[in-house]
Amino acid sequence: MKKVLCVLLSILCLLTLAGCGKSGNGGNDSDGTVTVKLGGSGPLSGDAKVYGEAVRNAAQIAVDEINASDSKIKFDFRMEDDEADGEKAFTAYSTLYDWGMQVSLLTVTSGAGAAVAASYDEDKIFAITPSGSSTALVYTDSKNFRGNFQMCFTDPNQGVASADYLASYFGGYKVAVIYKSDDVYSAGVYEKFAAEAEAKGVSVVYVGAFTDDTSTDFSTQLTAAKDCNANLIYLPIYYQPASLILKQAFDMAYTPIFFGIDGMDGILTLEGFDTSLAEGVYLLTPFAADAEDDLTKNFVETYRSKFGDTPNQFAADAYDCVYAIKQALENMNYDGNMSSEELYEAMIAQFTSMTFNGLTGSNMTWAENGEVSKAPKAVIIINGVYVSAE
Repeated sequence: MKKVLCVLLSILCLLTLAGCGKSGNGGNDSDGTVTVKLGGSGPLSGDAKVYGEAVRNAAQIAVDEINASDSKIKFDFRMEDDEADGEKAFTAYSTLYDWGMQVSLLTVTSGAGAAVAASYDEDKIFAITPSGSSTALVYTDSKNFRGNFQMCFTDPNQGVASADYLASYFGGYKVAVIYKSDDVYSAGVYEKFAAEAEAKGVSVVYVGAFTDDTSTDFSTQLTAAKDCNANLIYLPIYYQPASLILKQAFDMAYTPIFFGIDGMDGILTLEGFDTSLAEGVYLLTPFAADAEDDLTKNFVETYRSKFGDTPNQFAADAYDCVYAIKQALENMNYDGNMSSEELYEAMIAQFTSMTFNGLTGSNMTWAENGEVSKAPKAVIIINGVYVSAE
């Protein structure tokens, strides 16, 4: 009898394991809807948490809206804390993979994303990052991560767009650049900016670099820029060092125009920062919270009511990511009956052929290398809020 029971238990275990294998089935519900497991990771603690929280909050708004709608596509959303660290991002990825993640927001930051980009590709899980702007998340010199896409501008695109904007609107200005040479994000943007600025005739009179070891005292760079009569400083950096640069420039009575990119979005919420120092700062961004279209107004109102803050472009890109994934799943009439690989291939086919309209742009499309095509905008900080500079 014991032998018979052991055999029966063994068969039962095998059947159970067979039923638990990873597949693309998100779960067909009794009401005809399909629930898809949507994962992602980002810094929910640490110095960069303002980015991770913005992405999580906005993605949850989108998920809640979709789950309350009449769409047959529903989402089970889970976001892990990776503290913007590569090793922790890999741990977060493993946790989400074991959970059964089917599609993903990849990571919030570029460094963390570069650490797990290949894992998404190898395991064939479609992913679109809202804000990881390094090309390392979507391709390398030798490899295209076919299922990795970006909602944000890539670093090269930001550098080119910045130079084009300065050429168009600040053509007569003398430009200084301060960038972080040991950061793939900052260095990547600067490299493309420098080439495009030269091609477009932007007058770059000084370039100063810093590293992790020299990221608190910017007196050398600011003094050199001032001595070169630079009246605009381009900052392709994150908001933490930017806040120090603004303070130190103020202390030395140096008042150029400051022009940043998406990494500076969040400076107004930096704890202990005097936001008056950011008055007049320009940011290149695909999203302006003061836009008058209904989609933006409704999103901003919902975000403010739920979280008490004005959403930044990281939030807007995350919101768009969720809705773009929904559109792709609806386009393919996803019914939950696909293997993981079939879902992966179908999502790639949709993203490389569809057009998407969202908060951060109209008529967005994606190249086969995962890069998005959409028009940049510029905002200026006035009275502590972002206002369209157009």
